[in-house]
Amino acid sequence: MAIIRSITTVGSMTMISRVFGFVRDVAVAAMLGAGGLADVFFVAFKLPNLFRRLFAEGAFNLAFVPLFAGKLESDGKDEARSFAAEALSALLLVLLVVVMAFEIAMPWVISLFAPGFLDEPERFNLTVDLARITFPYLLFVSLVSLLAGILNSVGRFWAAAAAPILLNITLIAAVTLASPYFATPAHALSWGVFCAGIFQLMWLVYHVKRAGWGLVLTKPTFSADVKKLLKRIAPVAVGAGIYQINLLVDMVIASLLPAGAISYLFYADRLHQLPVGVIGVAVGTALLPLLARQISAGEDKAALASQNRALEFALLLTLPAAAALIIMPDIILQVLFERGAFTSEATQKTAAALAMFSLGLPAYVIIKALAPGFFSRGDTATPIKIGALCLVVNLVLNLLLMKPFAHVGIAAATVSASWINAGLLTWVLIRRGHFSFDERFKKHLPRQLLATAGMAVAIWGLLLALGDMFAGGLMQSVVALVIVVAVGMAVYGLLALMLGVISMAELKLLVKKEPPTSNA
Repeated sequence: MAIIRSITTVGSMTMISRVFGFVRDVAVAAMLGAGGLADVFFVAFKLPNLFRRLFAEGAFNLAFVPLFAGKLESDGKDEARSFAAEALSALLLVLLVVVMAFEIAMPWVISLFAPGFLDEPERFNLTVDLARITFPYLLFVSLVSLLAGILNSVGRFWAAAAAPILLNITLIAAVTLASPYFATPAHALSWGVFCAGIFQLMWLVYHVKRAGWGLVLTKPTFSADVKKLLKRIAPVAVGAGIYQINLLVDMVIASLLPAGAISYLFYADRLHQLPVGVIGVAVGTALLPLLARQISAGEDKAALASQNRALEFALLLTLPAAAALIIMPDIILQVLFERGAFTSEATQKTAAALAMFSLGLPAYVIIKALAPGFFSRGDTATPIKIGALCLVVNLVLNLLLMKPFAHVGIAAATVSASWINAGLLTWVLIRRGHFSFDERFKKHLPRQLLATAGMAVAIWGLLLALGDMFAGGLMQSVVALVIVVAVGMAVYGLLALMLGVISMAELKLLVKKEPPTSNA
């Protein structure tokens, strides 16, 4: 149950961050709505955020952690620290060059990322200005990723998982308190992104030093280990970040649709990212260093068991979340966002995208649980081949579906590509003998599906019974939504216990504290 406790630690911090994230989104929706100014900020924010997910939290983390954890396991703390310091110095140099290049080339970058803005010069120029403010966030958060990789590799998960909370708090302050002092709320939010990167870096520097892993910047040297790290980053970015790349393709194509399409997809993605972030990211974060250590030590059976338990636990939480988001997306959006500049029309159009995105939730977490099976073995070629195929599928489906189904067709293309990605990763790992579903997983999955079906029926009945409350004022709607969520969770939990999906003994182990690894 060690892997489950680690997932729980990361997931709980991510849940807190997502709560603040919802507060942030509610404030942004009230100030910007889902129109032209919102589209501009979301593109400006999406640019560094995409590269953060692809390279900082995606490729760099997945390339760095196996090398660092393997070196820690085989060569000891001093060699691992030396490698981390070399990687930090080299990464900083590369990031400075990349950020400066993007700052100079930003007009061309925006024309590529949002070609639909070219016909509106004022909108295009504002997007360029805001993107130049937000893009340095990539530099700060990439350094944060390296420091987080160190902490995760030595079994200290909470500080790194808590760092995104600072981003959300900063953006809440920016949009609610600082907006009157800027030209638009979008300007305030953009500067909030910049400052949040600095705050997150300061937070991780402190906790890494406190854990006894403080690093000193040196003259950049591209040693054999650093070169190996850099060579792995690009393919890992495509292999592990296929979902993020698909979202980028979605944004590019959505910019060609009428104003509001980008915002509908953004808000829908934010909501369905709650279970992806809390469960999927937590699984990947906790599983990768554990698999790297187990495989480095030749513990293949332990590695197989770790992946099965991680996948089982991820689906235990993801299946009911997906069902709830598919059944009542409009209710959730109405309660959270429908006020101020966010209209009922925006609610309905965003709800359609949210329901579609949610069909892919299990696929997203399966990818997060299985991708470490490749990266922990140093295999970056296979995920990039699968990723390239899925990119083509997503692009083709986007072009086919965008005209008849608008932004919902774009969401459907992403979901389809994600399921293909998950299926191919599973098939390749099984074919190579690196993964198989054990008896416990085979026994528990049908029971998870049955418990999810029971919960769905309960939610559907409650929505009918509480219809008048949802049609009332805000407070009545909030109370009704809380009742539906609470009862749905209770029904699912009770059915899971009755069906033997999880036991009371296992629940007690989840909250039992585990000391950090001896390597820390």
